[in-house]
This record gives sequence, structure tokens and C-alpha cells, in this order.
Amino acid sequence: MDFTEVYRHSGPCSISFSPGSHLVLTSMQDRLVLRRADTFQIVQTWLMDPSPTPTLALTSTNAKTVLSENSISQIGWSCDSEYVLAASAKRGVVHVYKIQDEKWSARIESGTEGLVKAEWAPDGRTILCFSQWGLRVTVWSLVTATAIYIQFPVHPDTGYAFRSDGRYFVLAERHKSKDTAGVYDTADSYKLVRHFPLPTSSLASLAISPTGNHFAVWEGPIEYKLYVLSLAGEIQGSFCPDPDPGFGIRKVAWHPSGMFLAIGGWDDKIHILDLTWTLAATLELSARIPPGVTIWREPSKWQETTEGRGFLSYERLLGPYSIALQRVDMTKPSPKSGTIQLEWNKNGTLLLVRFENSPTVVHIFDFPSPEQNLLPRLRTVLLHSRPVNHARWNPVRKGSMTLCCGAQSLYMWSDEWIGDNGEEEMAECIGVPAKSFETRDIKWTPDGKGVVLLDKDVFCCAFEVENV
Repeated sequence: MDFTEVYRHSGPCSISFSPGSHLVLTSMQDRLVLRRADTFQIVQTWLMDPSPTPTLALTSTNAKTVLSENSISQIGWSCDSEYVLAASAKRGVVHVYKIQDEKWSARIESGTEGLVKAEWAPDGRTILCFSQWGLRVTVWSLVTATAIYIQFPVHPDTGYAFRSDGRYFVLAERHKSKDTAGVYDTADSYKLVRHFPLPTSSLASLAISPTGNHFAVWEGPIEYKLYVLSLAGEIQGSFCPDPDPGFGIRKVAWHPSGMFLAIGGWDDKIHILDLTWTLAATLELSARIPPGVTIWREPSKWQETTEGRGFLSYERLLGPYSIALQRVDMTKPSPKSGTIQLEWNKNGTLLLVRFENSPTVVHIFDFPSPEQNLLPRLRTVLLHSRPVNHARWNPVRKGSMTLCCGAQSLYMWSDEWIGDNGEEEMAECIGVPAKSFETRDIKWTPDGKGVVLLDKDVFCCAFEVENV
């Protein structure tokens, strides 16, 4: 892989590639920087307007405080790469710029309700602003320059979703101390088409099926209960394991086909539901890895050996093999156990799982197609010397994954390597050629040909070398 130089940034949400991967947008304090993705040459910059909003002018008496609150907290691209937004949550302001017109800009001020986050709707001409304290969601249209207000969202991060075609917006709401759901028609100015009570008592999150026919809601950390509903509000099914593990659900992931639902809690088990919303299979964390499972182990002190440069293959081990599991005190709140990541690959043939009480291990399960008998099995285990921070599937290729462990490196796994026996697995450790760099997070570019490596206040990119 070819690495770029190291560039500065100012936060975990401060780097974003355009949907076509041709441009990269970064933020540094109160400045936006637009670069070409092939050369990283600066194309354009924008400086945020420092003038205070009327609300901030009334509540802040210190001019230095007003200036410091102008830092950008979030950036994002419209779906067609024509517009970008930069939100400053502390100031309650969202700036919008047009790529092809340097003179065009828009400014959205949240007012007294404050701002937690802002993001683009799927149409690329509408921006959703979530206020503080769960007061409302404001839907701003760049076309009509008008706003629509939706009251009392439950969660600004996990309590809403758009259907895959962008037609409907489903929002979990809290009215009169009851969980409810609103379904809004995005093609008709977010007109309310359905509003109904939810069976949850304290909703944790919701997720819409890839087919758009159903959505799942589940309880908070106290109860292990999940419900599947239609967009009309009819309960299609529910799930609670027997016996009840005593803790709630941590992660839920729809299969890309919409035919299965994976559920993980604090009990080190993954439950797979089928379209009848009944238990089809259970995957469980075990300290013993059985024979037949491919085991890859990060080589000891490989970074010192390679001086942090170049590529080095994982060591391949033979099973059976035992891994260390951390002891967990289940009497304490939020015990460090259970599923912390549950993610399907692009076509749903592989399921990536990370458990909190085995933080250095990544599990990859083989998952059959919907036409085959449902017999998922543990296929591959990746072992590391440090806890895994993040693991990401390639958004384009079905058999490619990258991860990071907070070191001066990244790690790649693939089952697309062509060997003597056809397609085979490959796992590599890759050093980052920089003087000082800790890969705290990693993200794929939208075209799946490169990755962004993020340290606390610097980043770099790595791209595949194309064979000529």
C-alpha cells in the first residue's frame, strides 16, 4: 500500500471522503479544507463565520469563549458531492457550502434549543438538526429554505433511521412518558403518515430492515427484549432468550438480505433470528477454538523487527487452541463482557464479532446463503498483542477487512488472495511509515480502494497499489 503524508485534523468526525472518493474534506478548528484524493492538493478552504448567533451573544459575556466555541464538531457530504456541511455544536450553527460555487453559502442557527448533531438526509438537499435535551428534530430544506419541526426524539444517535430508498424516515419519540414511533414521508415534506405506540418501556435503539418492510426496536440495558414491527405499527414478532440472561441487548444487525437478524448482549452469545422471528441459531464465545478453524496470530515484536515499515504476514496456528478470557464481575453496572461489535460483510456471507472480555480477538463466522441450511460456523480467529480498537469491512468487496489496535500499524484480512488451491485467506500486519503515529481509528474510502488512519490530531491515508 502507498501511504500519504501525515496531515492535521481536529477530532474523530473531522475527515470525510466524498461519495465518489475523488475529494476529501477535513476540518481544523474553525476551518474546512478540501483536497483532491489522488494528490491531496488543496482545492479550496472555508473559514467559519465567527459572528455569534443572537442566542450565544446573550448567553456568553466573554469574547474569547465565543471565539473558542467556533470549532467544527462535525462535517459531511451530500449524496451527490455538490454540498458540504460543517456543524459547530457549541455555537449551535451549521454552515453549508457549495463545491462548484465559492460565493454560495448557507447558515442554519439552532436557537435556544441548542444543537447536538447535524447530518444530511438521503436526498442531499435536506439537513437534520438534533437539539439538546431531546426537544426536537429540525428538518431544514435547502430548496425551500424552510424548516419542519418534529418533537421529542428519544436518542439523537440511535433512535432513528431512513428506509434504504430514502422514502420514509422513522423516528423513536417519547410522548407522555411512553415510547412511540413516527413514520414521516420524505417525498411529501416529512408529512406524518403513521404514529403509534411502541411495546418498549425504555427504548435503546431501532434498526430498519434492508428491505424496508420491518424495523426492530429493543429495550435498554436492563431487559433483554426485542420486537419487530411493520412500518404500519403492527408487531410481527418478539424475542427474549430463555433463560433471560439478566442484562439487556448491546448490538443488533440486520442481514443484508433482510432475512436474518443478529442480536448480541452482555452474555457472550449471538442469537440469529429468521423471518419467523424465532431463534434459528446461537453462536457462543468459547475459550477453546476447535480444530478446523483458521487461526492467525500477530507476530511478536514485529514492529521492532521491521522498524515499523513494510508488510509481514500473521503467524498461522493449528487448532485446537485456547484464548484468554477476562474475568467479569457481573454484579457491577455495565460489566466489560458481551458483544461490542456485530457486523455483516457486504453480501452477508461473513459475520464479524468482537467480545469485550476478549478484547484482542476478532471472530469471523461463516454464514450460509438464505438458500442453504442455516448452519453458521466459526471460520477464522485473529489474535493480537493489543486490544482491537476498530474493525471495518470493505464497503465494496465482500472478503476484505481492516482493523487497528492503537499502534503504529494497521492490519488487513482477506479471503480473496489467489493461491495454488484457489481463493485462500491472507492476514497481514502493515507498518505506518511515520515518525510517530498511533492508529486509533480506521475507515475505508467509499470506493473500497483505500483507508483513512486517524491518530488523535493527525491522519494519513493508505491506498492500494494498482498493477499496471
